[in-house]
Formats: sequence, C-alpha cells, structure tokens
Amino acid sequence: MKQIKVCGLTNNIESRKIVAIPEVDFIGFIFAEQSPRFTQESVPSFGKQRVGVFVNASLETIEQTIQHHQLTTVQLHGDETPDFCKQLPKDILVIKAFGIATKTDLEATDSYKNAVDYFLFDTKTGQRGGSGVSFDWEILTDYKGPKSFFLSGGIGLDTLVSLAHFDHPFCIGYDLNSRFEIAPGIKNVQLIETFIQQLQHENSILS
Repeated sequence: MKQIKVCGLTNNIESRKIVAIPEVDFIGFIFAEQSPRFTQESVPSFGKQRVGVFVNASLETIEQTIQHHQLTTVQLHGDETPDFCKQLPKDILVIKAFGIATKTDLEATDSYKNAVDYFLFDTKTGQRGGSGVSFDWEILTDYKGPKSFFLSGGIGLDTLVSLAHFDHPFCIGYDLNSRFEIAPGIKNVQLIETFIQQLQHENSILS
C-alpha cells in the first residue's frame, strides 16, 4: 500500500492515537500562522516521520523549528525557490508542494527536481492546502518523474475507489487532512482507520 501522511495535527491526544495506527508513515504539523491548523504545541517525538509545514518562512525560522520540534521532514507550501530548498539541512527530507489545476502547472516542477526529495501535488486554490477539494488526477498522467510525489487535495472516503485505480508509477503516498476532521486541526481517528481499512480492501480486489 502507498504511504499515508496525516497532516494538520494540532492536538497531542489525537496525535498519539494517529501515531498508533501502523499504516500511518508521516504526521504533519503546520507552522504557518495564517492556517487554522497552526500548531503551537510541542510536536510529539514519536517513531514516525515528523513533518513541519511552512509557507514562505525564513531559513532561520525553519532551522530553529526543526531543532525545537525534532522534525525529520520539511514541507514547503509557499514560493520557496530551488536555491532556498537546497540550503535546508541535508539530513532533513524536503517536500515541495505544487498547486495543480491544468497540465501546465506541472512545468513548475522542472527546476526543483534536484532541489528536493519529494513533490506534493495539491489542488490549486486561493489557499495553501487544506481546501478539501480534489483536482483532476488524470492531469498527472503527463507527469513523467523522476521525482516521486504525494497526492493531496480532497482525499476522503468518497475517493477510495478512484484512489485504488490511480496507478501512477511515481505516486508514493496520500496526504490526508481536512476531510478527516471534526474541526480544523482535530482529526477523526476512527475515520482515518476506516479509510485505511477500506483502501486496503479496494487494493486487494484489484491485485
């Protein structure tokens, strides 16, 4: 099964429950103050990849946050340049997010292929992620790599069948956020577990 990334956590109680789900590989915490999922709590030092999400933050701010919260991964949702991405600590995984609405939006990835570890393809909206809206995944058939990517944007229980049939060679995981919330930043743990179980079922049917 693809890797599972749960993003937008703000509450340590929910975080601990989500970390206990074996199939969850990445847990994401948003450090952009304009987000309703902005976290001010300490990130739990659990045995998962701990992702810090930033929007146009300074290099100094990102480095301080990495150290303070023991992050293993940085996800950039702003206008960060390839040169900026290359300046991040070498022992940190870097994910660069791109908003996708048309095939031409994929062209923006070209200059980042040697600057980051993964891409994240999200729905192109007026906000920086967390819209709960899907985009046309068929657009990604034009993406030929070589960088692996996470699929994001409106993923929920109603997209399970489509996800199971979305067989892109460079897709390594799914990013779960607003469609799995009781309120912004408060995740519905049972819904996440149900999603994973049903996704495994759909995949078993196709295999």
